[in-house]
Amino acid sequence: MEKIIDLHTHSTASDGSMSPAELVRHAKAIGLAAIALTDHDTVDGVEEAINEGKRSGIEVIPGIEISVRYKPEMHILGLFPDCDKYINIRSELYVVKKGRQDRNRKIINRLNELGIEITEDEVKNVAMGDITGRPHIARVLVAKEYVKNINEAFDIYLSKDGLAYFQRFELEPADGIKAIRKSGGIPVIAHPVFLRKNYNEMDELLGELKGYGLAGIEAYYSENTKEDTGNFLRLAIKHGLVVTGGSDFHGIFKPGIELGHGSGGLKVPYELLDKLREFQNNMNK
Repeated sequence: MEKIIDLHTHSTASDGSMSPAELVRHAKAIGLAAIALTDHDTVDGVEEAINEGKRSGIEVIPGIEISVRYKPEMHILGLFPDCDKYINIRSELYVVKKGRQDRNRKIINRLNELGIEITEDEVKNVAMGDITGRPHIARVLVAKEYVKNINEAFDIYLSKDGLAYFQRFELEPADGIKAIRKSGGIPVIAHPVFLRKNYNEMDELLGELKGYGLAGIEAYYSENTKEDTGNFLRLAIKHGLVVTGGSDFHGIFKPGIELGHGSGGLKVPYELLDKLREFQNNMNK
């Protein structure tokens, strides 16, 4: 039977609904051979996930997803196969974590000015992990019945056109890639389909990012068409990038996206993990 993996998942350490251990047990239960935990701007859940992986008998790859400054938006995955250096990324991302905290305070203060009673402690209690953000603020707004659901919270208050939106600090793409490299990881551009670029535009962008040290592309993704995946695979070959793939699973917070399967047609082969390890071994020589 073909071994399937998922190299893009989220837990309660950022904005997923499952704890790291629950996520790993779920991956084992549905027959995945390996997963990477790639929470937003934090590796706080990785140790718990690795320990549960050892108990459950499934490979867990340390990872992270870093937001970088780019329009419309860009995320860089950092993957650390066979590497315990992932912990070093924490010091590199201190400024990013502080930027999140500062934005949360601005949003909460603006909501208070609008007559909405919400506190930082309430948001932290909902988050469960160390990273808090707009999804957690949205959940408090729903719980306190200021809005009917999370989508309404974003539409009215938290989206870029919302009444309480603030831009947060983000690293430049070059700095995000450099931080992952410095920590011993493999920097991979996440869900490139969201960049909404045609083939030639993506070709040019990847050339630029490769110059900063980009090493991989998430060619397999939940929201890709077959044409998207084919184009990303061709670009990976052209630019000498390793290929990864994942669902971007968030549990109940991202309905319709299932672990390991995305929206139904995702299938990421285990051989990609072998190639990632081979790349990292060569990188560390």
